[in-house]
Order: sequence, then structure tokens, then C-alpha cells
Amino acid sequence: MARMILLGVGTGVPDVDRENTHMVWDGPGGPLLIDAGGSTYQRLLKAGLDPQTLAGVLITHTHPDHINSLPVLLFSMYLAGRHNEPVPIYGLPPTLALIENLLQAFHLEKYAAPVAFKPVEAGGDVPLRAADGWRVCTALTEHSRPCIALRFEERKTGRALVYSADTAPSAAVTELAEGADILVHEASTPGPFPVHTSPREAGEIAAKAGAKRLVLVHFSPRWTMPVDQALQEVRAGGFAGPAEVGQEYQVLEL
Repeated sequence: MARMILLGVGTGVPDVDRENTHMVWDGPGGPLLIDAGGSTYQRLLKAGLDPQTLAGVLITHTHPDHINSLPVLLFSMYLAGRHNEPVPIYGLPPTLALIENLLQAFHLEKYAAPVAFKPVEAGGDVPLRAADGWRVCTALTEHSRPCIALRFEERKTGRALVYSADTAPSAAVTELAEGADILVHEASTPGPFPVHTSPREAGEIAAKAGAKRLVLVHFSPRWTMPVDQALQEVRAGGFAGPAEVGQEYQVLEL
């Protein structure tokens, strides 16, 4: 089984029914948490996953809505019994440097699950354990801080799920998403913006990449636009395939 579970799908300002965008890969090499925003430990439980079984955490970038829950997650994991097995934390070198400072600032002492920092280079693969037959490729996005997009791909068949992370329209991300079965793309802003993507631009990117299905995240009906309008904008961008706005706890199966 290979699937992505959306734990939160909102923008940097949560809505009453949308938490900060983060998700978990529940497939080969996982469970792998991708970012940690909001009540992550509880959301993993609600998604049917035991947080103690996490095989790692991948942080795409260091904006607060993507890392705010990480210290509490590690604290809770320790209290629940994870005392010895390190939690691999993957990210770009500057991302890991800030995360290390963040954890030190919380002064958790021994009350945090141990971690092992695993640097990732943009354009390279994430060295997941036990990911037989699968690879996780990365690309540097167009954002205000160093940030990586991800492609989960089965080597034998080429089927793939791509997550854009936070980005303005990016040639590198479009290339990463080429032929993806599912493209999970941010759609934060009503129109063009230097470091984020609009629904219309997400439609253009999905069309250029030849993606089969588009799921919008980092989206808010209040701060971006109404859902129906967003889907109309996706069509105006040229994407004719299945498109939807992601929902909390939605399961995307490959």
C-alpha cells in the first residue's frame, strides 16, 4: 500500500476546519511525516497511525506553519515511550540548522525522542530506510526560504505522487511533477505572488507537467477564494483532468 494522508490543508492562517498544511506518507519507507504544523501528534492518531512508529520527519522549509509542532511532537513521543530509537529528521542543511536551534530553544532536556539529522541536497534523493522499489526525489522550489518539493515514485512502474511544498510557479517543480499520477500543489493566493501559487497557476503547472490528478493544498476559502471559484481557475489555467481542493485527513492512494 502506498498513500499520502493530508493532516492539514490550510494556509499560514488556519481556518476553523483547516490546520496548517502538513501530511504523512504511509507507504514504503514510511510512515514519513512531511512538515509538522499544528496538533500533529493528535492528527496522526486521528488518521489511524501510531506516532511512535514514525520512520522519520521531513521538513520542507522553516516557516513557522511548517515546523511549529515539531518540538511538541518529539516531547509527546518521549512521554509516550520513544526513548532510544532516534527519529531521522530530513531537510536541507540550513533547514536542519534552524531546527536544531529551535529544539535547543525549547530546552526539552531529556524529555524528547532522540533525533538524527539527515541532510538532503536539493535535486537529490531522500535516503529513506526500507523504501524497497521506491525513491523520493527532490527539487528546490521558488520560495522566500530554502524549500524542497518531493516526488514519491515507484521505480518499476513510474507511478508517482508529487508535493510542491511552498513555491511560486517553478520550472524545477514542474519538471519534478512530469507525468505524476497525483500532483499535490499549493494554491495560497488569489493571483500571482512572488513566493506562492494561485489556483490558476496550479492548473497551468499541472497541465504543463501532464499530471493525471491535481489536489490543491495550502488553500483557504477565506484567504484564497471560494472552492468553486478555485476549481474554475484551475480549468482556466488549462488543466482538464480531475481536480479538487484537499480535505483534512483525505487519503490519496497510489
